[in-house]
Amino acid sequence: MSTYESTSPTPPMPVCSACGSESLEPGFIEDAGEHSQGFARWIPGALERGLFGGARRMGKQRYVVDAARCGRCGFLMLFATQPA
Repeated sequence: MSTYESTSPTPPMPVCSACGSESLEPGFIEDAGEHSQGFARWIPGALERGLFGGARRMGKQRYVVDAARCGRCGFLMLFATQPA
């Protein structure tokens, strides 16, 4: 094996936090607001409002919000692991 290949194990498949089911369906949360890109993003830190009342986002890291829906109880779990 090359020293450049990843040796980290595959992350375990998540289970539903509400009922423990392993039947999670992947998806995403839609952002349909004006001028949106169509998907939600998570930004670390407390909400700061700008001059016109909107959220201050300039210079902050953003992460894509992925979601999983439990096939048994419908519970939604959100994950923000990949930079946007």
